[in-house]
Amino acid sequence: MIYKTAADWENTSHRRVALFGMSGLGKTHVANALRGTGNWFHYNVDYRIGTRYMGEFIVDNFKREAMKNPFLAELLRKDSIDISSNISFDNLAPLSTYLGKPGNADLGGLEFSEYMRRQDQHKEAEIKALLDTGHFIKRAQSLYKYENFICDTGGSICEVVNPDDKNDPVLSHMSKHLLLVWIKGTDAHAEELAKRFDAEPKPMYYPAETMRDMWQRYLTKQHQTAGQVDPDAFIRWGFAEALQHRQPRYQAMADNWGVTIDAKDVANISGVEDFNALISRAISAAN
Repeated sequence: MIYKTAADWENTSHRRVALFGMSGLGKTHVANALRGTGNWFHYNVDYRIGTRYMGEFIVDNFKREAMKNPFLAELLRKDSIDISSNISFDNLAPLSTYLGKPGNADLGGLEFSEYMRRQDQHKEAEIKALLDTGHFIKRAQSLYKYENFICDTGGSICEVVNPDDKNDPVLSHMSKHLLLVWIKGTDAHAEELAKRFDAEPKPMYYPAETMRDMWQRYLTKQHQTAGQVDPDAFIRWGFAEALQHRQPRYQAMADNWGVTIDAKDVANISGVEDFNALISRAISAAN
């Protein structure tokens, strides 16, 4: 860890952290609060994925849908209209919409092969965006004069790294530049996240082998063909498995590469002082 002791953290003039954990536990809440002070640079990995690395895929998909409408198709061919992605830190819908869900096309589903192609694109984009962290730390300091830096990672970070490999390229890069901090939730948090997801199922990234296994088991269990699957029903079913699969991977990341803070404590953060004190305690607990 770049901060060996709590004193190192408390006395440094450059506080740099990367928050990781399941979506909905407070990563972006904390990042927004720190950015709001004017002294922290907020690097949002999902935003970087959706702009730098998958922006063209997203916009081309919009155009592909627009071309199905003769009126819009004619305007597009003549460059009379412009279609763009209005992705932001607070609205990542263009990225999740592009990732999509497999299943019945009449219900908005993708063919499984196309779904997996987009999943592979996301994996590659996420790794590149995470490896951009060091560049953005330097950029934030040299260009914008920010001494403090917070990296807001996506929930799938644990799926694109090997936390048990001491030479993992992504984790090696991240730990060289920042303190990796796991926001750990309880079983109650997991239940609440599942309820939110059930109410509004959203696309997620899964490792290829995990997704293929889930897909085949779901088809068998439901006695359905790929074209019969309700995309939302499948994604809801898979979310519980994602929670179970990711938890030990987050734990290994924290044990081998960083520190742990509790989601309940994150919810009580009201300012920079609270955050700094929480990280200080986490570093002490890890030693």
